[in-house]
Amino acid sequence: MIHLDTYGTLVAATLVLLLGRKCVQTISILKKYTIPEPVAGGLLVAVLLLLGNQFFSWEVTFDMSLKEPLMLAFFATIGLNANLASLRSGGKSLFLLVLVVLGLLLLQNAIGIGMAKLLGLDPLMGLLAGSITLSGGHGTGAAWSKLFSEKYGFENATEVAMACATFGLVLGGIIGGPVARYLVSHSSTPNGSPDDAVDPSAFEKPAIGRMITPLVMVETIALIAICLMAGSYVSTLLQGSTFEIPTFVCVLFVGVILSNMLAWLGFYRVFDRAVSVLGNVSLSLFLAMALMSLKLWEMASLALPMMAILGVQALAMALYAIFVTYRVMGKNYDAAVLAAGHCGFGLGATPTAIANMQAITNRFGPSHLAFLVVPMVGAFFIDIANAIVIKLFLLLPVFPTIA
Repeated sequence: MIHLDTYGTLVAATLVLLLGRKCVQTISILKKYTIPEPVAGGLLVAVLLLLGNQFFSWEVTFDMSLKEPLMLAFFATIGLNANLASLRSGGKSLFLLVLVVLGLLLLQNAIGIGMAKLLGLDPLMGLLAGSITLSGGHGTGAAWSKLFSEKYGFENATEVAMACATFGLVLGGIIGGPVARYLVSHSSTPNGSPDDAVDPSAFEKPAIGRMITPLVMVETIALIAICLMAGSYVSTLLQGSTFEIPTFVCVLFVGVILSNMLAWLGFYRVFDRAVSVLGNVSLSLFLAMALMSLKLWEMASLALPMMAILGVQALAMALYAIFVTYRVMGKNYDAAVLAAGHCGFGLGATPTAIANMQAITNRFGPSHLAFLVVPMVGAFFIDIANAIVIKLFLLLPVFPTIA
């Protein structure tokens, strides 16, 4: 038995990130499917620990006291980066995509719970293999799995959530390109705006922006700390009531209110690049800690049923993108690119969505609308809608232990 304290765990997490970066740079399949560095490194370490446990009876434990603050800091940055004033430029397309995403959240949870019941599994596993991890990603999956484990007694919830989110990430990258290429061949000619006619978004031109100074970083850390403090306080107030929601959702809401209130008052403008940098650091370290501490040997019996559920979910996502997302968004080139993005964040995460869309636009032409709308929905609206949908599903009679 080897135990790493807080400092040792932090060192291990940073080494996992460096290992993951090296793996993604040198292993073509990881780079092709845009597997995040913390996921690649964390899963590799988890597999090595599995081998050590099975063949040498080794077990390594970690001090995870930093994991939850890092997760909350990530969701705070999502809220702080949500500029409601910019949503006007998305207009009708943004509203329609939110409705389309809401429909997929309902479908994913219905499939997950239905498949779990069919396979004789805990319905909570079906919910974890639904919108929690697929549309929500690793961060949302870890947050809800912690709640399922502590409050509802679902063992191995974190392991199931991380596995589902990881497989979803890969599947989202696999099906996005073929779906988009099929739709482009059935759409009108590419009609995206040329690069020189519009202001580039942060996702299209990430290197453009102001210099990040020490003062800006201190200000941004202060904003994140306020979100964590106020969000935790609100979550405590709601605990035990009908409106109880996870702390990370409260933190996200506080971030939205804080950043937009400051902008409306003209007192301070949140520096989105600094927020994004700190958010990415928090998410990377959090994922590294969550994944490297997985006890894979405890979830071996769930592997085949979980893959069956995820296979059905991937098929449903592809069909939904073709017959719903594409048609609702206008049945044109922009709609095809949006459908590719929806496959990315509907099964994986916003970075996968961006990678899917870039692969299509690099080949067929630009689509400024897609790069404007998808990041807003994939990085902000989906988390709020997902939290509401999950909370409603937990009220169903199929969950008697938590009614």
